[in-house]
Amino acid sequence: MSGHEAQDIVIRAAVVTVSDKGHAGTREDASGPTLRDLLLALGAEVSEPVIVPDEQSVIEETLRALADSGDIDLVLTTGGTGLAPRDRTPEATAAVIDRAAPGFGEAMRAASLAVTPHAILSRAIAGVRGRTLIINMPGSPKACREHFAVVAPGLAHAVQTLTGRAHECASPPAGG
Repeated sequence: MSGHEAQDIVIRAAVVTVSDKGHAGTREDASGPTLRDLLLALGAEVSEPVIVPDEQSVIEETLRALADSGDIDLVLTTGGTGLAPRDRTPEATAAVIDRAAPGFGEAMRAASLAVTPHAILSRAIAGVRGRTLIINMPGSPKACREHFAVVAPGLAHAVQTLTGRAHECASPPAGG
């Protein structure tokens, strides 16, 4: 495996905005497009945007459909990860994943603590359903950019591993 293979992989991604007001059309979604642009800049193929209300069953149904389609390697959610009564994105994610991937949430919270003490309020989680990685992101564009910068370096290798295209995790041989 060459040292550039992980960067050469095309990630097939989807962004799901979780927002009652966004779904109702009373607030423009700014975080979803922000994540879409960041994914496109990473070289990912990104499906059409999805906006769902803060209803756990709807979030679960959406995540299942995307992951089970076989067309999506990565789902980024935005919104619904705080302490508000209707914030149910982590619960919906936990209900649909097969395996947790706690390092993503831990790394995002740790990096965010350097920016704001409110990072401790985040309940964002990540995990795997089938061969799809699902990561919860915050609901603001600024926080999405900050958190994406933390996880972006590991996304290609994560997808490569999940889809069976990674055969070893060791560093490439010197000169190779």
